[in-house]
Amino acid sequence: MGSGLELCRRFYADVVRPLVDVPHSAALMGRGSEVLGFDDEMSTDHNCEARVLLFTEAPAELQVPAEFEGRAASVEVHTIREYFRLQLGWDPVLVPTLAEWLTFPESGLLMTTAGAVFHDDLGLQDVRDQLTYYPDDLWRYLMIAAWWRVHPELNLTGRAGYVGDELGSALIGAHLVQDLMRLCFLIERQYAPYSKWFGTAFSRLPCGPSIGPVLRDVLRTTTWQDREEALAAAYRAVGELHNERAITAPVELGIEQLWERPFKVVWGDFPGALAAGIQDPGVRRLLDRWPVGGIEQLRELLHRVQDRRQLVALLE
Repeated sequence: MGSGLELCRRFYADVVRPLVDVPHSAALMGRGSEVLGFDDEMSTDHNCEARVLLFTEAPAELQVPAEFEGRAASVEVHTIREYFRLQLGWDPVLVPTLAEWLTFPESGLLMTTAGAVFHDDLGLQDVRDQLTYYPDDLWRYLMIAAWWRVHPELNLTGRAGYVGDELGSALIGAHLVQDLMRLCFLIERQYAPYSKWFGTAFSRLPCGPSIGPVLRDVLRTTTWQDREEALAAAYRAVGELHNERAITAPVELGIEQLWERPFKVVWGDFPGALAAGIQDPGVRRLLDRWPVGGIEQLRELLHRVQDRRQLVALLE
């Protein structure tokens, strides 16, 4: 099966482009496995069509053939400003604020920056470039939050298993694998997709081939003791990745035994090293509270009672 992205590129070049006589931009963006380059034979069973997003200064309907190369065909016409307001609630004539960055869904950022721009009279790629990745200090803050999601949970796999709850221990271990994978996306400065393509995208990260097998070892364990050992290896692998990428000065990794209990966890002060490099005053203010992270970690917004009250007021 050919690439859905290339099908859409041909549809634009052969059909759409000759029909448009005004300055415009054209792209494939948004939802769809073909936008991320993950489409396969199964992808053709629904919503698999030749499609183009067409951007003009004054949207109007464009009549195109209903089929192209044996597939359904369609064109959506937008202004650039209207499209990004619709997808992210953001006005692209403005620089994203810190609050906007924190509340943009990561999968939404990926969908608006992946795919391809086929033609660009109106500066669509310039807008996409603004969203290429998180600003540096916010990126560091999100890594701090991600490390703090991992470390306090590491000993809980042992604590649950110690009382005979191997199912609960395995569930905590699986959550930690997911959190470590999210850390890898951050370290590699790549947006993570939603659950269907999360593992596929992880496998294509530069670190995926080396760290993936270590994480799979965690999921294969059947006792909390083996799980603790496998998680220690996984934490160490991600910590070494951080050091290899020279994101901060090298962080030393050690072993902690919390409260003299029989559970050992690997620990490195990655949050402290990352915090030392943050200069943005807005991000520094975020560090004065528990590091929540982005909108994906919404449950952490309930960490403080006053925050929960604000959320309740919002829902009312």
